[in-house]
Amino acid sequence: MSQVEFRQVDVFTSEPFKGNPVAVVMDARELNSRQMQVIARWTNLSETTFVLPATDPNADYQLRIFTPGGELPFAGHPTIGSAYALIEAGIVQAKNGTLVQQCKAGLISLAVSENEQGQIAIAFELPEPNFTLLTSEQTESLETILGCQISCGFTPYLVDVGARWIVAQTDDAEQVLNTTPDYAALKQHDLSFNATGVCLYGYYPESEFTRIEVRSFAPTCDVNEDPVCGSGNGAVAAFIRRHNLSLPIDGKIQSTQGQKLHRDGQLQLTITSDAIWVGGQAVTCVSGYLTY
Repeated sequence: MSQVEFRQVDVFTSEPFKGNPVAVVMDARELNSRQMQVIARWTNLSETTFVLPATDPNADYQLRIFTPGGELPFAGHPTIGSAYALIEAGIVQAKNGTLVQQCKAGLISLAVSENEQGQIAIAFELPEPNFTLLTSEQTESLETILGCQISCGFTPYLVDVGARWIVAQTDDAEQVLNTTPDYAALKQHDLSFNATGVCLYGYYPESEFTRIEVRSFAPTCDVNEDPVCGSGNGAVAAFIRRHNLSLPIDGKIQSTQGQKLHRDGQLQLTITSDAIWVGGQAVTCVSGYLTY
């Protein structure tokens, strides 16, 4: 029997049990792909990550990311949670406030900062998105499956950022929270697009385009609803920029996610013409060893 260090980190929160947990296997050099998938299925979290030495000289470490159903080239909250775990354990150190993660989607830049209370915040730069516009027939089908009305004039896109999210906007945050998808139909729908899932978002009316509510549905990954999704929020930010929607002067949008799952995820999206950054805090809830 062998052991490997393991941590479970809550992401997009500074309060334990309020964000989205990711399981982090801190040194996966002795594990093969089959073992990684078995562990990810066992943790039954939306993602489990496996840390490996970087093979690219420009990266600080390498990360493989698994859902219970398969491997992803990139995912947001596992990126932030894994970086937090590695910093906390002293395995990596930010250089001039920067880390570089190697994953199947390429090299991901991370910005690391610390507030006056000593709390670490980490933001990742979204990989360059690719867009596929949905047809009117596909949009109507999506509305039926989600059971909500999609905002007129903002046609949904399939946004590929490594994870492939179909993004749609509703009239407001309340509609997002009241949506009850047909998950069986949604799974078949997403499989036909080779999509990770669907991200639905809407603005809070009093926010003047500075605060949104997001929900991320991913039944193809055996996760009907991801509590707080970094890549999904990044895809939403890319959708907002693609449609030239209103932005605050500083380009910052506060995103909340997870209310329907009794979470309180808090994310900051920063949107410029050159880059999209998705950031938040994290906290370790479990640390120990896995025996295999």
